[in-house]
Amino acid sequence: MGVFVFLPLVLPLTAWPIARLAEHRLHPRVATRLLTCVAAVMALCSTVCLGLLMVVGTAQLPGNPLPDGWSDPEVREAVPYDEVAGKAAIPALIAVAVVCGRTLWRHTRVRRRAHRALAGLPGTEVAVLADDAPYAYALPGGARDRIVVTTALLAGLQPAERRALFAHERAHLAARHHRFLLAVQLAARANPFLRPLRTAVSYTTERWADEEAARAVGDRRTVAQAIGRAALVSRGTPVPALAGFAAPGPVPRRVAALLGPAPATRSWPSVFTAVGVAAWTAAAGTAVSALSSANAAVTMALILHAATPL
Repeated sequence: MGVFVFLPLVLPLTAWPIARLAEHRLHPRVATRLLTCVAAVMALCSTVCLGLLMVVGTAQLPGNPLPDGWSDPEVREAVPYDEVAGKAAIPALIAVAVVCGRTLWRHTRVRRRAHRALAGLPGTEVAVLADDAPYAYALPGGARDRIVVTTALLAGLQPAERRALFAHERAHLAARHHRFLLAVQLAARANPFLRPLRTAVSYTTERWADEEAARAVGDRRTVAQAIGRAALVSRGTPVPALAGFAAPGPVPRRVAALLGPAPATRSWPSVFTAVGVAAWTAAAGTAVSALSSANAAVTMALILHAATPL
């Protein structure tokens, strides 16, 4: 195992350049999928390696539940270990389990509460709430996906802007953006080095929905006006506390992007560009992270299996 078991813990740093460049240089759909995949794989690999550090580093501690053969001198010589790292991995793994479990529990609880709050309303695609607070969001799951909007927000928008708003929220539901958002949120909980990717995906999912709304409405300026006006009338309104509900994101940047030309739909950037180098660096970091964790896991399994008495 050696140093390979530590690599996945720090390799998420290789994804920081693409997290910044993807927001501006890649199509939002491509950026969202790329960043989510990188974050999920790296988070899984770093968690696996934390587990390996704990098992190998604590095999000689009194009272551990592992077979006696795992602490033999020959095994300790064959499997490099560090008791300090092994002991430190225990609270780290507990923390990862607690924060990820809490995130899932909170996500499920808020989602169920939102569906229960709509139980008495007609089962239409759009649920209009009589509320003085202006807000709107896409609510996935339950019997059907729904768009929730308040009368206060609808009153502040023009008819064309309302169509843009609904197209934006439908895009969130159609592309299942809540799954991307929840995945990167869990990844950032598992490894704090992945937080820039979570921030980037929160923005790229909004941009993805903006572009889909512009395509559906047929007017990029109308969507930009709807975003700007909705942001003005809903200023100060709390956003729903659910991973599947994307925050509005940096509104000026979104409006500026919509007032410019539509982003290119190229599936992968050229390697001769800055974003291409960053994307390949992140892909290489992800591959090395996966190979390192697999190598460490297989090596430990083979050695410790041979040391375990039948």
